[in-house]
Amino acid sequence: MSSFLQNNIMLIVAAVASGILLLWPVVSRRGKEVDTMVAVQLINYKEALVLDVREGSEYASGHVPNSKHIPADKLEQRLQELDKFKDKPVILIHRSGANTTGKASSLLRNQGFQHVHNLTGGFDAWQQANLPVIKK
Repeated sequence: MSSFLQNNIMLIVAAVASGILLLWPVVSRRGKEVDTMVAVQLINYKEALVLDVREGSEYASGHVPNSKHIPADKLEQRLQELDKFKDKPVILIHRSGANTTGKASSLLRNQGFQHVHNLTGGFDAWQQANLPVIKK
């Protein structure tokens, strides 16, 4: 076994490097995960935009104060509403941090948003942390 590794070390290194290079775009586009404590700090000290990408009925049943609501399936058509936030942190919220925030994060990054974060655990985590919620 060790002679196999010694004889094929360059092939093994090339295979590992190829795997890393293939996965890098997927990993880097998803966006940085933040917990509720970091999200509150970004909101209070960096004037972060909280972007809620849940469906309308979910948003109406409760949302983060001062959050902007754009459902994930409408985000691409409504990007111009967010232009003024390109240099600010953006915190994406879904119900439980589902895949939707990953897609929204990629879209925002591709449009020039520099500081995109996904709230770990989504709105469920926000509620579990007993943080303020607005219900309409």
